[in-house]
Amino acid sequence: MSEKTQVISTASGALGLGVFGAAIGSCCALPWAVSLLGVSGAVALARLSFMVPYVLFGAAALLAIAFWWAYRPLTTCADGTCSPASRRPLRWIVWTASVLVVALSAVALSDG
Repeated sequence: MSEKTQVISTASGALGLGVFGAAIGSCCALPWAVSLLGVSGAVALARLSFMVPYVLFGAAALLAIAFWWAYRPLTTCADGTCSPASRRPLRWIVWTASVLVVALSAVALSDG
């Protein structure tokens, strides 16, 4: 995989996770929304509450892809000249994101 392709795929994955994180945060942060958007803006966000199961499914799917990416077997070079990078920071980020998604999901589903 070329470096450009890897950068594009990493950036698009980060963008997708950011969008799903923002969507999850928008459905369960009612006091924050009321203070920033006012009551009419909070009512508009409450209309999106039907999307919670779809957003949670999407977040779970993206986390599954992230776990696969973080724990997949390393490829070895034929001539042994390339050294694989450490995946420890990526694994920390994936575990932190999964804890955050589980916590926000619990909050979103408990208000139901």
